[in-house]
Amino acid sequence: MGRLVDGVWKDEWYDTESTGGKFERWDSVFRNWVTADGEPGPTGKGGFKAEPGRYHLYVSLACPWAHRTLIFRRIKGLEDMISLSVVHWLMKENGWTFKEGPGVIADPIHKADFMHQVYTAAEPEYSGRVTVPVLWDRKTGTIVSNESADIIRMFNSAFDGVGAKPGDYYPQALREEIDALNARIYDTVNNGVYKSGFATSQKAYEGAVTELFESLDWLEGLLGDGRKYLTGDTLTEADWRLYTTLVRFDPVYHGHFKCNLKRLTDFPHLASYARRLHGHGDVAELFNLDHAKRHYYESHDMINPTGVVSSGPLVHVADGRG
Repeated sequence: MGRLVDGVWKDEWYDTESTGGKFERWDSVFRNWVTADGEPGPTGKGGFKAEPGRYHLYVSLACPWAHRTLIFRRIKGLEDMISLSVVHWLMKENGWTFKEGPGVIADPIHKADFMHQVYTAAEPEYSGRVTVPVLWDRKTGTIVSNESADIIRMFNSAFDGVGAKPGDYYPQALREEIDALNARIYDTVNNGVYKSGFATSQKAYEGAVTELFESLDWLEGLLGDGRKYLTGDTLTEADWRLYTTLVRFDPVYHGHFKCNLKRLTDFPHLASYARRLHGHGDVAELFNLDHAKRHYYESHDMINPTGVVSSGPLVHVADGRG
């Protein structure tokens, strides 16, 4: 784990001392948009037109934020249009790397050894965290976006005119409801597991883990009202954004991040919902349990100094039992 400072890599962990032990995620820096006609999107500058073969996606199979983009690349039929690189699961003093290993796909554009080299290829004096996913533009030689929430919306609609599969996961009629769901789920669940796991004070941990399970209880009740998906009968981006955290919950976050008031499997409606999403089409094969477990348990030596990877649990969303 580390960051770039004026284009120079620094191996350093998040600063929780100044925040009273709380983990605070840095905002994404690259916020441009691919659009159907190349006009500017909601943020950033224009010039990024949806064209097959133009864009390249960098991901980690361990990362729930990157997992979102892989799902949208699959369900929108963009895999032949947008090429892919996959980093190694182990993230240590050099951050994400392209070290050889099962599931790793090397960088064909920069021949990079480290993900931070992709960032400095876009901006030589870049300062900030080096995260995935990253959407790269081959034509202009820069990063379009490193914000997963934006990338999935680009994939949802920008390529519809050049051969993407039909399907709108952010329909106009449901946008207000989707945005409200996303806001709570991001803060207390998607990021809530990290706020629990990376907390360095008892107070910060207890606050985060309490909010997390309050939201899981709320989601259990929501789905217990007969809803198939979060907004009702319509599958939306809100479901996929939640799913990538849920599928990692029992194998990783419950133990490694001390999110252990309950297991996901203790929430019958939420667990059934997560399994339903996992079984949607061929989405299940995009989840790599080995990368997920090894990344968290082996990379975070401040949490798990031995690097020993948990063998369990045997029952979880992705175990193929339902």
